[in-house]
Amino acid sequence: MMKWKTFVIGYALALALLLFAQHRPEQQPRSATFGHIIDLTHSINSGKAATRQASQGFLVHPRPAATLARYEVAQKSTAGEFPTSLDAPAHASASLWSVDQIPPERLFAPLVIIDVRPQVRRDPDYQLSVADIANWEQAHGQIPLGAVVMAQTGWSSRWNSPPRYRNEDNRGVRHSPGFSLQAAQFLVQGRNVVGMGIDADGIDAGDASNFSVRQYALLHSVYQLQNMTNLAQAPATGGLVLVAPAKLRGSSSAPVRVLALAR
Repeated sequence: MMKWKTFVIGYALALALLLFAQHRPEQQPRSATFGHIIDLTHSINSGKAATRQASQGFLVHPRPAATLARYEVAQKSTAGEFPTSLDAPAHASASLWSVDQIPPERLFAPLVIIDVRPQVRRDPDYQLSVADIANWEQAHGQIPLGAVVMAQTGWSSRWNSPPRYRNEDNRGVRHSPGFSLQAAQFLVQGRNVVGMGIDADGIDAGDASNFSVRQYALLHSVYQLQNMTNLAQAPATGGLVLVAPAKLRGSSSAPVRVLALAR
């Protein structure tokens, strides 16, 4: 009788352990799942600002750094008529990664969004600064290494009005926000970012003439994301970003779909 009771107890214990083992894998991912997906991408050919997007096209071949400023001037002149896009490091030097050569692991990364909308409302040429990064880190902790950092400026609200998006003065000088060179240097050297993005048409401020921020980032193999949207819907920290450019062989630019994953 004692042996029978021992057998029953042992069997019950084994069954309980088996059931626990079966349920544990189901419970484990729940704490790490992402319940929301936010599309950070403007639709191509959607709205008044995008009517010429299909005809603009993208660079098919990498352009060396010497032609970067000339291309930038052409791109800035049609700002608001380009979709959400990615510039690869080859945009600054043909020896660096083109769009199709960017390692996949650099396209799925922690997402950081730094909100500078109040500063941009006061100054449309505002450049996200090292102080803005320090304030963000004081509130949220250190920026994860290997993240994609985006500046939330509120500029995407102008998307459907090309004149407001370009924001040119009476001399034809454009005014829009961007990153400061010092901020870009800190993010690249101090936080090892893989990408930098903004909800305007480039990470340089609109009145920049030498595009030093973009060139610095690209020459350090950090890709640029421009014409983002819906950044206010994504978390400032704790999210992930999936960056999916069209895989154009040898191209230094491509349209891109960018999705934020939030818990």
